[in-house]
Amino acid sequence: MRISTIQQFNSGVRGIQDNYANASRTQEQISSGKRILSPADDPVATVRLLQLSQESNKLEQYSNNMTAANNSLAQEEAILNSVNNALQRVREIALEAGGGGLTNEDRQALATELGQREEELLDLFNSRNARGEYLFGGYQSNQAPFVKNPDGSYSYQGDEGQRSVQIAGSKTVALNDNGKELFVNVANVNRVLTSADAANTGSGRISLGVVENKNTYDDSFYPQGSVGIVIGANAATYEIVDSAGNPLVPPVTGALEENDEGGYDIRYAGVAVTLDGQLAAGDRFTIATGDSDPASDKRETRGVLATIANLRSTLETSTDSTEDKLHRRDVIAVTLDNLDNAMNSVLQVQTTIGARMNVIDSTQVQNDELSLINTSVTSELEDLDYAEALSRLSLQTVVLEAAQQSFVKVSGLSLFNLI
Repeated sequence: MRISTIQQFNSGVRGIQDNYANASRTQEQISSGKRILSPADDPVATVRLLQLSQESNKLEQYSNNMTAANNSLAQEEAILNSVNNALQRVREIALEAGGGGLTNEDRQALATELGQREEELLDLFNSRNARGEYLFGGYQSNQAPFVKNPDGSYSYQGDEGQRSVQIAGSKTVALNDNGKELFVNVANVNRVLTSADAANTGSGRISLGVVENKNTYDDSFYPQGSVGIVIGANAATYEIVDSAGNPLVPPVTGALEENDEGGYDIRYAGVAVTLDGQLAAGDRFTIATGDSDPASDKRETRGVLATIANLRSTLETSTDSTEDKLHRRDVIAVTLDNLDNAMNSVLQVQTTIGARMNVIDSTQVQNDELSLINTSVTSELEDLDYAEALSRLSLQTVVLEAAQQSFVKVSGLSLFNLI
C-alpha cells in the first residue's frame, strides 16, 4: 500500500490532536471536579441529573413556602393571643358593670373603655402579614375585612376562603383563617325574641332569652317557631302552650319558685328565661325564634364587635330605674356567654394553628432528608474520582508525548536519505 507524504503528516497530526484532546478533557474534569462536562459524556446520567436538579428546585421552593407559612401562622397566633387578652378584659368590664353599687358616671367610664377595646379589636381583626396582605380576609387579602358603618355597626367584607401553599408533593398547609368564621359566626345565646302580652294585668316582665342547650333548642324548640308561657291560678304555677295558646302534648307545667334575685327562672327545650315583677293569673309571655324577625339581631350567630357594641350602648344609656337594671342584667348575662363562645372559637383556631405548624416542622424534616439523598445521588453521578482522573491524565500525557516524538521521527524519514 502506498502512503503519500501528506497522508503521513495528516495521520500523525490527527493522532496528536486526539491525544491532546483527551488530555485536555481530563484536565478540565480535574479543574471543575465534575465527571460530566457535556451530555455526551454520559447521556443516561445527564437525564438523571436533570431530574435531580428539578427535584432540588422543588424542595427549595417548598422550603421557602414553609418559611412563609410558618411566619404567617406565628404572626396570626400572636394576634389571636392579643385578641383573647382584649376579650378577657371586656369580660372583666362586663362583670364589673354588673355591680349594684356603680353610679351612672361609673358605667359611662366603663363604656368609654369598651369603646377603646372595640377599636383595638377592629385593628387586630384588620391585621396584615409581612407581605401587606390582610390575615383575616379569606381570599380577599387586598382590602380591610372589617369596616365600621356610619350607624356604628360592623360589616365583614372578606370571604370564607382560606389561602394555602404547597409544602410537599401532595401536601398543602393553610396560611390564614377567615374573619367570618373566627369573629362573626360566633354562637349567639340570645337567639330568641321574648315579649309580654299587652293584655297582661300584672307588672311582670320577661328577660332576654338564653339558649342553654343548642342541640335541644335545634331539635325541640326551633321546629315549633314560638311558644307561650301562661301564668296559672294564684300566680303560683305556669304552663307552656303552643303559638295558638293550646296546651302541649303532653302538658308542660311547673311551679313558680323565686330565685336569689326575686325572679322566676323558667326553662323549656334548651331555652331559659326569667320572669320578674308582679305576676298575675292569666298573664302570658311569648318566646319566639330569632329569625322570625329578619330585622332583629337575635340570629343564631352574633359578631364579637356587635356583642361588645351592644353592651357599650347599654351602659351608656341605662339608668338606675328598675327596668334598666333588669335589662342591664340580661345584656350582661348574654354578653358573658357570647364572649365565652368567642374565646372558645379563637382557642380552637389557635389549636389548629399549632397543628399546622407541627405539620410544617415534620415536613421540613422529611424534605431535608430528601434533599440530602438527592445531593448524595447527584454527587455519585457527576463528581469526579480524582485518583482515577489523575492516573488517566498521567497515561494520556505519556501517550501524547510518545505520539509527538514518533511523529518527529516518522516525518523525518525520506527516500532521499538513502541516495
